[in-house]
Amino acid sequence: MLILAKSILGLMIGFFLSVILGLFLIPVLRKLKCGQTISSFVAFRHASKQGTPTIGGLIFIIPTLITMILLYLRGSLEITHNLLIIIFVFVSYALLGFVDDYLKVRDHNNDGLSITQKLVVQVLIALVFFYIYMQGGGDAYLTITSLGINIDMKWLYGLFILFLLVGSSNAVNLTDGLDGLAGGLSLIAFLSFGIITWGTTWIAGYQEIAIFCFILVGSILGFLVFNTHPAKVFMGDTGSLALGATLAAVAIVTKHELSLALIGGVFVMEVLSSIIQLTAIKKFKRKVFLMAPIHHHFEKLGWEETDIVKMFLIVGFMLGMVAIYYGVWM
Repeated sequence: MLILAKSILGLMIGFFLSVILGLFLIPVLRKLKCGQTISSFVAFRHASKQGTPTIGGLIFIIPTLITMILLYLRGSLEITHNLLIIIFVFVSYALLGFVDDYLKVRDHNNDGLSITQKLVVQVLIALVFFYIYMQGGGDAYLTITSLGINIDMKWLYGLFILFLLVGSSNAVNLTDGLDGLAGGLSLIAFLSFGIITWGTTWIAGYQEIAIFCFILVGSILGFLVFNTHPAKVFMGDTGSLALGATLAAVAIVTKHELSLALIGGVFVMEVLSSIIQLTAIKKFKRKVFLMAPIHHHFEKLGWEETDIVKMFLIVGFMLGMVAIYYGVWM
């Protein structure tokens, strides 16, 4: 029960700090003219969002780190090796996203860092994570706990980790196109992983990882106070890259890599819809969807933004429940 109490405490502190920071930071971002430039591709429904403050990921990133420090100082949280490398990924991808957001705001466009520049940095961070993870006692086994299967992937596990970190960070980034969508799905995902991690007693520092997940849930919840429709702030790449990569890091460290595909099922769907669309256009000169990623397809069909977000969150919640059943009881 102690881990539950610590998790709830972390969630509450993260939430309140996030709300307080949001109340302070959003006016500052407006004053600094850190507004989002709306792409011409989505201007048909989102022109009114032009100039909405971005870089809002700071609203849940900073409170999460502060809450962890507070819990550490009161002796409620131990900074273990596994938790430390998750924090490394969280902060590193946040910094990458911040630089990208800053360049977009400075130049008043959606260019930012080039795709190559972002990919190179993402890969480098993933390689550092893999090295530290293995040096700290990590293994190259892909574990299917419910079936008692351990697959030794050897050096291929490094490529697998690279794929998960880079793929997950970009998947959340791609999903961040509607008010409250990426934030809501990430909240569900970290809540699911937090519950699952309670049961991974064989993982060193599992309690601290679970508490971290709940702290992040609270911080994201506070951010959603300002990000639900009509959004007063966007998380930007600062938030989306950090959330996506951290989801993958938690899955890797807790040996629930396959659960990530379930918990992040909506993110996977968004990516697949974009890949299918690009492939169809390139190979067959025709579209499969009215627009990709798929949340824009529903917009083109005439769905209200809030209805799309509700539907996707329901799907994400159900997938999270399935993943919890798979990860905890099977």
